[in-house]
Amino acid sequence: MAHSSYGGQAVIEGVMMRGKKNMAVAVRRTPEEIVLKSQDVSSLMERYRILKLPFLRGFIALIESLVIGVKTLAYSANQVVEGEGETITPLEMGLSVTFALVAGTVLFFLLPVGLAHLFLAYIPGSFLQNLLEGVFRVLIFLLYVVAISAMKDIQRVFEYHGAEHKTIHTYEAGEDLIVENARKYSTLHPRCGTSFLLFVMIISILVFSVLGDLDLKARLLSRVLLLPVVAGISYEFLKFTGKYQHLLVTKILSAPGLWLQKLTTREPDDSQLEVAICALQKVLEAEEC
Repeated sequence: MAHSSYGGQAVIEGVMMRGKKNMAVAVRRTPEEIVLKSQDVSSLMERYRILKLPFLRGFIALIESLVIGVKTLAYSANQVVEGEGETITPLEMGLSVTFALVAGTVLFFLLPVGLAHLFLAYIPGSFLQNLLEGVFRVLIFLLYVVAISAMKDIQRVFEYHGAEHKTIHTYEAGEDLIVENARKYSTLHPRCGTSFLLFVMIISILVFSVLGDLDLKARLLSRVLLLPVVAGISYEFLKFTGKYQHLLVTKILSAPGLWLQKLTTREPDDSQLEVAICALQKVLEAEEC
């Protein structure tokens, strides 16, 4: 099996792939043209070894992935809209991402607290309140995924998401990176960000349950402050399940995330696989130099 440290994400009409020290984003600007951008990437964990400690490294990796993700998303968006005579400014993209992060925190972490609090008279106690909050959190997340998966533009991104996974599977199987090989692989992958988010939803129930009785304001504040802790633990679970897929226990732990990926990935066409392969090949070429 090939080295499994490569991963990526779907962007607008394209795919970003990342290795240890390099990344590349490929975007289909027109039916005949794929534009490609690559660059070196460095992690704070390489400069400060303490940041490589388990659980801490998960939060650092998440922040770095968000930064890279925003930049590549902005690049892909501009490649598409430039073909239509428009452009997206860094300020517009920054405001959009900030709004998305705030909205996500409110929707997935603060709203469940408020909904659970409405049932305080019927379901009292910190344990039951936290359990109910967790149920609301997972349900809201699932409803959100189902809702966006019905949007035509998002379905297109999900097709590139599937292309990314098929390409990674092909590489990890040690096969040549060509469309014919990639086509046969699954659109689901155990190291996917979708699985990570589901881990976050579930693990947050366990983390928040140790806090004991808190009033509503303290519960809301704790959910925001403990997000890095939840993210760090979730990262370790994702890393463990991705590395030891041959074990029965990890297959069981990975199963819910893989089921959920059936909503966040779609079967790509050959042109989309070509884009994903182009991005990964560029990263591999750069890291072989």
